[in-house]
Amino acid sequence: MSSLRTESLFKPLQLKSLSLKNRIVMAPMTRNFSPEGVPDENVASYYRRRAEAEVGLILSEGTVIDRPASRNRPAIPFFHGDDSLAGWKRVIDGVHAAGGKMGPQIWHVGAISSGATEWAPDAPFESPSAVYSPGKPHGVAMTDEDIADAIAAYGRAAGAAKRLGFDTVEIHGAHGYLIDQFFWAGTNVRNDRFGGATLKQRVTFAAEVIKSVRAAVGEDFPVILRISQWKLQDYNARLAETPDAMRDWLGPLVEAGADALHCSQRRFWDAEFPDLDGKDGLNFAGWAKKLTGAVTISVGSVGLSGDFLNAFKGERSRPASLDNLIQRLERNEFDLIAVGRALLNDARWAIKIRDGDHADLKDFTSAAFRDLR
Repeated sequence: MSSLRTESLFKPLQLKSLSLKNRIVMAPMTRNFSPEGVPDENVASYYRRRAEAEVGLILSEGTVIDRPASRNRPAIPFFHGDDSLAGWKRVIDGVHAAGGKMGPQIWHVGAISSGATEWAPDAPFESPSAVYSPGKPHGVAMTDEDIADAIAAYGRAAGAAKRLGFDTVEIHGAHGYLIDQFFWAGTNVRNDRFGGATLKQRVTFAAEVIKSVRAAVGEDFPVILRISQWKLQDYNARLAETPDAMRDWLGPLVEAGADALHCSQRRFWDAEFPDLDGKDGLNFAGWAKKLTGAVTISVGSVGLSGDFLNAFKGERSRPASLDNLIQRLERNEFDLIAVGRALLNDARWAIKIRDGDHADLKDFTSAAFRDLR
């Protein structure tokens, strides 16, 4: 475990109306514990425990917008409808009572069905060009009307988040889901204004989503966008091979109204462009901050020895050093760090790090995916 002082993890941060007591973010993690799309008291307690244990900002599991086939498993929660929103109201009230801050992650899975279940939605999966990955047809291509309705649905979900009392909202634009399918040339072969030969052209859908969200929440409410190079369909995929390409991708999204970029990579310590600044160079969040000036959140296998993708194969991970993380925070490479499995497994992880209680940190096993601890 880290031998360095951890003060940099516990500095406050102000982002528009959002005041955070530290730099630790609970990463969004799909939990599948909301039958019929309604989060219950077990879900509320799960998040409240993290707020009680000093997590600075909690980002919810993916919650889907009001579009047919926006989810790919039956127990993923909605962020629309009276019953589901009432459930989320209980969640945020509990988090606030415990002194925490929270935002929902709003989501549409696009053309990604689940290989783990035979369940299917009532309508076909939808995506920019009716493909799951390059050359693999799946579902239906979205019409202009479908796209307009999806953009509006993101805005309605964000507006509901603000009305319910959430502190921020995160748009899921990563990992090969709907928004990312518009970014990726292999899944977006449209010839209208939502397609295009360049990445800068293919950001149009995401920019319109962000504008819809901004219009619904106002100027002072922070809007976070989660992004990634890698996809569930291809772990080695890259949208931006150069800083110039990354500027073309991310610049318009910040201009559209994204206040913070949540930059997902498999291992946060990996340099994004090692040919330019070495193997210990800026990571994804570091380059995103440098190129856009936005607040950035880094994430990827924080505090554990094993890659998070291997956790789904049953690999055990052990507590790991935070030295590299602390060094990057101290030089202001990025602003916040999102913690996934370590917090999924142990609600008190942040307190243990703060207090130097390293001996009580827990190994991670796949058993943690099977309940709400």
